[in-house]
Amino acid sequence: MRTDLFDYDLPERLIADSPPSSRDGGRMCVVQQSGIRHGFVRDFPAELERGDLLVLNDTKVRAARLYCRRERSGPAGEGAKVELLFLERLGREDGSEVWSALGRANRPLRPGDRLRCAEDTALEIAARAEAGLIEVRVWGDVEALLSVHGQLPIPPYMRRSADERDQARYQTVFARHLGSAAAPTAGLHVTPEMLERIEARGVRVARLTLHVGIGTFRPVTAADLDEHVMHSEAYEVGQELAAGIAEARERGGRVVAVGTTVVRALESAADPKAKGQVSRVNGRTELLIQPGYRFRVVDALLTNFHLPKSTLVALVAAFAGHARLLDAYRAAVAAEYRFLSYGDAMWIPARLETDAA
Repeated sequence: MRTDLFDYDLPERLIADSPPSSRDGGRMCVVQQSGIRHGFVRDFPAELERGDLLVLNDTKVRAARLYCRRERSGPAGEGAKVELLFLERLGREDGSEVWSALGRANRPLRPGDRLRCAEDTALEIAARAEAGLIEVRVWGDVEALLSVHGQLPIPPYMRRSADERDQARYQTVFARHLGSAAAPTAGLHVTPEMLERIEARGVRVARLTLHVGIGTFRPVTAADLDEHVMHSEAYEVGQELAAGIAEARERGGRVVAVGTTVVRALESAADPKAKGQVSRVNGRTELLIQPGYRFRVVDALLTNFHLPKSTLVALVAAFAGHARLLDAYRAAVAAEYRFLSYGDAMWIPARLETDAA
């Protein structure tokens, strides 16, 4: 499917570069078969019904951005600043750790390049990988290094470094398992009080883990989405969640996904032998969802507004219908919603994928 079918005009002034005053203080565009209505995130619990199952992604964002310098032994450019974004550990070897990373420097990073960072920690570029990734060898405990000297990797379009606000607000209140390079942003709207109100309505809350990886940082460059390479992300769907979905089906409730990461994990774990169910899975997913996809597990979706021509817009278009979704985006722009990670929300209470792009 053509990537330009998921384009829309996003005025720069509507891109949120800081969190709202309160987590649940944003607006919420509700997309239904009958049309679009405008509401507020704080009213989201009233949209849920007894018997529903609300599914959250409990991944925690790693302070994955680290600034280093080239060792002073090379040609021109020695001592120059290098920015690394650590994605995931690939293994341990000879007292060192090897990690997949993104790198940015004033000249290309090549295998054998040596770097130094905080407390004289030594790093070496071990290899170049596909899609601009590099492999970095680090002599030391990377998680400990990042916990002290790393920065939260807020999206580059914010054009600033992470500050005190981000330390709390670029994590969900239910974050538990460290491993993401970006936040599951729909979950940023959720507060402990909201979860209490949701459970008081007879809605059960369950969790899975999907560690958000490089896909968040890589725009779609292919003219056709079918040619776009989705990078795999680690995820886990446990037995408790699988049982919770089975119980929701018995109660006649909906499986409600908070965020596109939850959608990808649940759909990747769909049980081919049991309609609407999932299997227990601890693995990786490369699932790309676009119009024409038939959802097997997710019945309703709370999400944010995403970048034009992104795989995330394609996923939501598959759920809501292509034309209907673009109408909603245009309505949100006209109403001056806040967009992207710290922006406002969209609520789709039922699958509406009835049109073709």
